[in-house]
Amino acid sequence: MPVSSRYRPALAVTDLGPDFYDAVVPARFPLHRQRYRNQRWAARVGLDTLDDAEWERHFAAFTPLPDNLPLPLALRYHGHQFRSYNPALGDGRGFLFAQLRDAGDDRLLDLGTKGSGPTPWSRDGDGRLTLKGGVREVLATAMLEALGVYTSKSFSLFETGEMLFRGDEPSPTRSSVLVRLSHSHVRFGTFQRYAHRGEHPQLARLLDYAVQQHYPALAAPAVADTPAAFLREVCRRSADLAASWMMAGFVHGVLNTDNMNVTGESFDYGPYRFLPTYDPDFTAAYFDHHGLYAYGRQPAVMEWNLGQLAHALTPLTPRPGLEAALATYGPAFEAALITRFLVRLGLVARGPDDDAALGSAVFRFLAESQVGYEQFFFDWYGGTTSADRARQSPAAAFYEHASFGAARRALDDYAPLAPSRLADPYFQQAKPCTLLIDEIEALWDAIAGTDDWSLFTAKLDAIADMRAVLQGGD
Repeated sequence: MPVSSRYRPALAVTDLGPDFYDAVVPARFPLHRQRYRNQRWAARVGLDTLDDAEWERHFAAFTPLPDNLPLPLALRYHGHQFRSYNPALGDGRGFLFAQLRDAGDDRLLDLGTKGSGPTPWSRDGDGRLTLKGGVREVLATAMLEALGVYTSKSFSLFETGEMLFRGDEPSPTRSSVLVRLSHSHVRFGTFQRYAHRGEHPQLARLLDYAVQQHYPALAAPAVADTPAAFLREVCRRSADLAASWMMAGFVHGVLNTDNMNVTGESFDYGPYRFLPTYDPDFTAAYFDHHGLYAYGRQPAVMEWNLGQLAHALTPLTPRPGLEAALATYGPAFEAALITRFLVRLGLVARGPDDDAALGSAVFRFLAESQVGYEQFFFDWYGGTTSADRARQSPAAAFYEHASFGAARRALDDYAPLAPSRLADPYFQQAKPCTLLIDEIEALWDAIAGTDDWSLFTAKLDAIADMRAVLQGGD
């Protein structure tokens, strides 16, 4: 079947010109076995009507979508990796495959890949993605979306029939190609590239593109200092992103500037983790030996990365305006953290002082008790309306401790945001949906051992159920 009437191709990236990308040829794979198809988001962009063969042609063989990019584009960028500047970056195992308009809100959407073969930026890599890596990213994006994090969406995953050798997985291991859907391909590192190279006309063109496509209200002459206004809005959105990670108990693992998006959208999930219990020093990546990207450091890391974006913009505007914009990050993060905290607990705000006191009491209890992070927010969703549920929880003993007293008293003053949600079957179970590392390893063992995908499918179904109740709909 053809694409539906909701499909609206867009070729915005070509406005940038060839200084910003390289046309590439996709890899040819010996196998195309569909392992995941995001039909919900496919419907939103008008691609749900593709049959399986058409889906395979577009998202495994990468035949161009109708009226879209004729060839995939590997994008050019630089970035700080663990605070060391790397000018040899760029899309090394992925490319921009297509652009289209979001039928829900008309924003620009990108279909990008991971594991689609070598590019000029592969740096001796094979341009491939392990199947385990693809499975992990599908799970991460589904869980983060359910928890309200603004994230890229895993759109398609095919197993590709090659055997790969990796130092961090038992090898040889199976291969895959992932397609992700996101609202931008412009990274902090994209700006860094042109600033570092002294290519100021290209830097200005990139800013114009980002403003036109993502922040049109900030364009001159309506705004006197567009670069500073742009940075201020990126700071605001990045602050909310960092706050959402913290409240989801999520540790990204690799918060390099090339993994930061100017729309404040989270993406590219390698060695991520979700917290088992509250621990600011919890680190996701085995190679993060000094805990630079530990859970509790993520907000400060985001601010440092924004500082690098500000530095990249200095050729375009006086520094004081950029410094003032950057200074908005801290207050924006604190405000977003309280907002996200109340949403996470399903509570109506009472005011800055009361809300901050509740947050302090809850996180003090989480640190002292080491109750399961997700279990706590599940047990007390809706506040004291859920007190009877909490008494039946596997974690009930924790709530008898004196350390819970201050948080429990503070909760008494709060009204539930959506009390009807508590009647949903999701809240009738004893435990919440979680995505801890042991669960991921168990479902991967089933896939690797006997090609049993039932645990993977069941986990995605459970995440979908959680998303539906926490977000009040599908």
